[in-house]
Amino acid sequence: MLHTSFPRISAVRNARLDDLAGTHDLQLDAAGTIVDILPAAGGTVAAGELDARGHLVLPGLVNAHAHVDKSWIGHPWQSYGGDGGTDGRIRHERARRDELGIPGLDITRRVLAAFVASGTTAIRTHVDVDLGLGLRGIDIVREAVAEYDGAITAEIVAFPQDGVLRRPGVIELLRQAAEQGVEHIGGLDPASIDRDPVGQLDALFAIAADTGAGIDIHLHDPAELGAFQFDLILDRTESLGLVGRVNIAHGFAIAQVDTARRRDLLQRMADLDVTMTTVAPLRLPQLPLHEMDAAGVRFAFGTDGIRDLWSPYGTGDLLGIAWQYARSSSVVRDDDLRRVVEIATAGAAPFAGIGAAGIAPGARADLMIVDAENAMDVLVRTPARSAVLGGGRLLFEA
Repeated sequence: MLHTSFPRISAVRNARLDDLAGTHDLQLDAAGTIVDILPAAGGTVAAGELDARGHLVLPGLVNAHAHVDKSWIGHPWQSYGGDGGTDGRIRHERARRDELGIPGLDITRRVLAAFVASGTTAIRTHVDVDLGLGLRGIDIVREAVAEYDGAITAEIVAFPQDGVLRRPGVIELLRQAAEQGVEHIGGLDPASIDRDPVGQLDALFAIAADTGAGIDIHLHDPAELGAFQFDLILDRTESLGLVGRVNIAHGFAIAQVDTARRRDLLQRMADLDVTMTTVAPLRLPQLPLHEMDAAGVRFAFGTDGIRDLWSPYGTGDLLGIAWQYARSSSVVRDDDLRRVVEIATAGAAPFAGIGAAGIAPGARADLMIVDAENAMDVLVRTPARSAVLGGGRLLFEA
C-alpha cells in the first residue's frame, strides 16, 4: 500500500541488519535521521514505530538515471511503431507524446509511485527540454516530487533529447534551466546526433562553468568514436576545473575499447572524479566492476525510461537493474554481490545530492525492508519490498 500522508516513524523495531548479528532497533529523530542503533528491546511496538518483524533492513535504492517525465503508465497498451535507432525513437516519441499527455503530472506521479513501491528513495532524473516543450517538463517533475514533502530526494537533469546544436534555441533553453536552478544539464551523443562533438561539448561546458550546474551527458556512441568523446569530455572537465561535476551516462565505449585504452580513460576519470551511470543493457558489455573499483571511478545504476514511447519494457524496480548487471557480469562471489548492492543503494547517494547515507547514526533514514536472508539474497532473488521509508517517513508497506 502506497501512503499519501507519509507518516513519520520514530523507530524501526526488530530489524535485521546485514552487518550485525541478531535484531536491532533503529532510533530516528524528527528530521528523519538515524540517531542510534541498539539491540532490539523487545516488548510492544508503540504508535509511530514500525515493526520490521525480523526482516532485513537495507538502505533505500538510488535510481541515478531515470526519465520520470515520459511514460505511458496508466494508459492502455501502446504499440511501438517507430523506426529503429536513436533518431527513429526520437521521431516516434515526438510524433505521439502530445496525444498521450506527455509530459504530465499524473504520468510522473505514477512513475514515482512505481519507484517508491520498489524501494527507491532517491532519484536523478533527466527531463526533456526542447523547442516544443520549453521547460514545462521540469516544472511538472518538480511539482510531483514536491508532493512527497521531502520524503524522497530528486535531482533534475535538463535533457536535450532531440539534440543540442541541430535544434537552434536548445542551448538557450539549457542555459535558462541552469539559471533557474536545475542541478545538471545534459547532452546527447555529440558526434552521432549533432555531428559536432567539439561544438556541443564547448556549449554545454560553458553553461556549466558559468552557472555552477553539473553535466550529465548521454553517450551511446560505441568503441573508439565513443572513447574519443570521453577524451573531449575529460579535457574540458580538467581545463574548466569541473572536477566532481560531470557524469557520463551509458558510456558503452568504455567496455568496448582495448584494456590499455580503457585503463588510461579510467585513470583520468578517477583523477577528475568523472562518474558514470548505467542501465545494464542486455547484449552489450557491462561496465567492468573490478576495473572501475580499482581505478576509483564511481558509478551508479538507473532504470532509464520505463514503459515509454521508446520501449514497452521497464517496471521501475532499480533492484532488477542491479540484478541484470550482476547476472550479465557473471558476479557470483559474496563480496562482489554485496558490492553491487552497495552501488545500488548508499554508494550512489551522492548522485542524488545526499551526503551521509547508509544505515548508521547521522545518515538520512532512507530504508527498504525485505524478507530475505542477507544482501546477496536480496540481489539474486529481488523479493518484494515489505516496507519503504524515505527520510524517516513511511512511503510504502505491503
